This record gives sequence, C-alpha cells and structure tokens, in this order.
Amino acid sequence: MKQKVILIVSVVIGLLAAVLTRSYLNAKDREVQRWKAEFDQKNVKIAVIGVKKDLPTGTVLSMEDIGGIKVIENSVRGHIVKVEDHLTLIGRKTIRPLQANAPVFWSDIEGGEPGSRGLAGDIKQRMRAISVNVTGSASVSGMVKPNDHVDVLGTFSFPSKTVQGEMELVTMTILQDVLVLATGKETAKTQLIADSRAGASYNTVTLEVTPREAEMLVFSEQIKGRISLALRNPDDVYFEKTLPRVDFLMIQSEIETLNTFRQQQLLRKSAN
Repeated sequence: MKQKVILIVSVVIGLLAAVLTRSYLNAKDREVQRWKAEFDQKNVKIAVIGVKKDLPTGTVLSMEDIGGIKVIENSVRGHIVKVEDHLTLIGRKTIRPLQANAPVFWSDIEGGEPGSRGLAGDIKQRMRAISVNVTGSASVSGMVKPNDHVDVLGTFSFPSKTVQGEMELVTMTILQDVLVLATGKETAKTQLIADSRAGASYNTVTLEVTPREAEMLVFSEQIKGRISLALRNPDDVYFEKTLPRVDFLMIQSEIETLNTFRQQQLLRKSAN
C-alpha cells in the first residue's frame, strides 16, 4: 500500500514538473517572440538603391551600375536614394568613390537631390535659362517636352519696305537647335519623378541660350512678336546657314520653288 502511495505521489510530482516546465518554456518562447518583435520594429528594412560594383569618383551612372538592396532604416542617415527614385540617377555623376553593395546617398551625387537646387543646377556653364510665351499650336500642339530640341521662329510687324507708312508681317528663324529645359514648371527631373503619361498643359517654355540669344528673345517679345517652336529630331544637328525673312512678297515669289524642292526631296527619299 505504501509503495502505491509513493508511486502515485511520484507520478503527480512528475506531471506537475512537466506542466511547470512547459509553462516556463512557453513563457520563455513568448518572451523571445516579444524580443524579436521589438527588434524587428526597431530594425525595419527598407528598399534603397545600391551600387553593384566599386565606382570611382566622376562615374556617370547607368542602369548597369545600380540595383536594389535592403538596409536597416536606422542604420542609414541623411538622404538615401530610394528604389522608386532610381531613374533620377541615370546620367548623373558621382562625387566620391562608392563601394560595391553600399547604399547610394544624394550627397554622393553631383547636384544632390532632385529639386534641391531647382532648375539652376541643370543649366550648362556660360549658358542661361529664359522663358518665352507660347500657345498650344506654337509649341507643336503642346507636344514639346523637356530635353527636346527646337528651332525658334518669330513673327513680327515691321515697317514696310515698299509702302511708306504701312506695316507688314515678317517671319524669321531666330535660333536653331535650342535645348528645352522646361515646359511650364515641368523639367526633365520632375517628369521622371511624376512618371505621368499625360503631360500638364503649359503656356511658357524655358530654353537654354547664350546671354546674347537671351537678349534677342526678350526683345522679340517686347516688340509684341509671336514666338513659335519647330520641333527637331534629337539626332538632327543640321544647321541652315542662310534663312530668309519671310513676308507676303517672298511667299508669292518663292512658293513654286519651295514646292519643287520639297517634291524632289520626297522623290529622293522614296528612291532610297
């Protein structure tokens, strides 16, 4: 009888020990899970841009140089380049060496973060940015975009050379092969960031010109001239050396010659 009691007590003690052990282990497991949750909360990983290989100072970045990596958010300081902003890096230079698999900061890139220096940072040395007023039709139905190249034409009312005291309309090409920096407030950088298929409407176009060309454009608008833009193929660097002033008499005398030349050009293209 005594042995049975001892056996029962031993079993009860064993079960109690097992329950207590399980309870202890569960408590420890919950504690570990809590510690893990707190660690994960404090060490959230974010997707950023890193470089795939060692890059020296002055490297012009391309898609082959960069890729997405994940880093702990608290481990990075300053303006980190996020994955969604990767297109704004293309074609820009590094200002310090970058190590493979290291995250890219805007402070590593010439010009810094988009918008930090505005349009001024995009203007080439010795050039100027100036805006001209254009209508929809004068900007190729609003299809002129930042980074396009255009010819600038002006139509003016000048004193007539043939009839004293009368005014006549004259059209001339003012500038050829001019870079468009912005349309309205949209630049090439903001266009990439917005990634918008439908461009916003605008009534001004900002052009990159020399100081002397800027003076001509300002004067052209001050005498109430109408500015029009002719869109160019980006690979076309052809420059017309002598372009005439176009008035009514010139159209009358030259229209047949112009059409003959156009037909010859079209025939040449079809033959090729």
